[in-house]
Amino acid sequence: MTYQPREDIAQRFAEIHPPLDTQAALAEANRCLYCFDAPCTAACPTHIDVPRFIKKIATGNLRGSALAILNANILGASCSRVCPVDVLCEGACVMHRYNKQPIEIARLQRYAMDHFYSNGAVLPPAPAPQRTARIACIGAGPAALACAAELRKRGYGVTIFESRLLPGGLNTYGVAEYKLRPPDSLREVAFVESLGVEFRFGVTIGTDIALEELERTHGAIFLAVGLGPTEPLGIPGENQSHVVDALRFIADYKTAQSIPVGQKVAVIGGGNTAIDAANAAIRLGASEVYMIYRRSEREMPAFRFEYENAKLEGVRFRFLTQPVAIHSNALECVRMELGAADASGRRKPQPVAGSNFLIECDMVIPAVGQSRFLDFLSEARGVELSDGNVVVDPETGRTSNPRYYAGGDCVNGGREVVDAVAEGKRAALGIAHWLESQHG
Repeated sequence: MTYQPREDIAQRFAEIHPPLDTQAALAEANRCLYCFDAPCTAACPTHIDVPRFIKKIATGNLRGSALAILNANILGASCSRVCPVDVLCEGACVMHRYNKQPIEIARLQRYAMDHFYSNGAVLPPAPAPQRTARIACIGAGPAALACAAELRKRGYGVTIFESRLLPGGLNTYGVAEYKLRPPDSLREVAFVESLGVEFRFGVTIGTDIALEELERTHGAIFLAVGLGPTEPLGIPGENQSHVVDALRFIADYKTAQSIPVGQKVAVIGGGNTAIDAANAAIRLGASEVYMIYRRSEREMPAFRFEYENAKLEGVRFRFLTQPVAIHSNALECVRMELGAADASGRRKPQPVAGSNFLIECDMVIPAVGQSRFLDFLSEARGVELSDGNVVVDPETGRTSNPRYYAGGDCVNGGREVVDAVAEGKRAALGIAHWLESQHG
């Protein structure tokens, strides 16, 4: 796991939520009411005991605070940076009832976790029985890391197979640099590896290793393959060299740093990934960046705080606009109007006849949802799929094939890192329970 960031990238991507210093952390921790019923804990998908870890910060026990976080969420450091806390823990904070600012839970969590990683990143000894069964995790993103760590705590051998050269999934490749940098993602992976998890990189299951071989050598298989490339737009000109899908664009500037950024950039889409790509284009030097979305501001799926931040970054929004063709130096669009609601409950956009116009640009970044790895999953015999997602028991993560479990984006269709962690841990408990019931 090697990564050498370019110095200018680090300078351009200053963090939007910088760390707290000791004085600020103590002051913020002492604002907490330490609620006994803790709605913030209930709002966290991994159910971190928020009052407990904040109380430990207030009393100067930073290692104890980090251990309380890690007990619930092995990726507590990355989640402290990337979680949409406005709609999760901080959104549930009781301070809202008193018209006060919510406790800065995420920054306090980062404060404790940064201390942990700066001081050895070692868990206290917790001997577990050594099990003979091994589990294979396909994919090295947050769901697989959480699953592997939980299984190792229970004495199971775990091997993570990853097709890319770096682990971490979207934490390493797909989350905007100003939220989470690759070295911060990779240090968490190294921590999981220190628990005894084995990694194999550059291995594509179904090509380099057959699923049948994994079934012969492993007691259970955890699917955490994530999602595939951005869905095609289906319009003329989308295969030109200046059209780069959003995830490839973000992954490149975070790791390879080889794709030149245009001066005038058009990002197609209205989700959080589209906003990350638009913000990145500005920070990389684009003079004009437009976000093109076919519905109105109200229907935009991106979180409100992400939208407001993008406006501060300088992104320009073109709502009720639909691309119809990509030219060498422009994006051809048509104006839209909203009609009746579709199956999702949102009003369906309809083109306005004769309203075509051009947006001048020299780079187009589509961000309109990701494809699924259907070909790979179809090889897993008996694993049921629905709308491209793996169907699982929500309590255990078990698929319709009793030896296969799944979690993360290939199950939920693309949610937050913290959701993937919760699903990975849940599946690990399901796997352990099933194996123990089989072998005693």
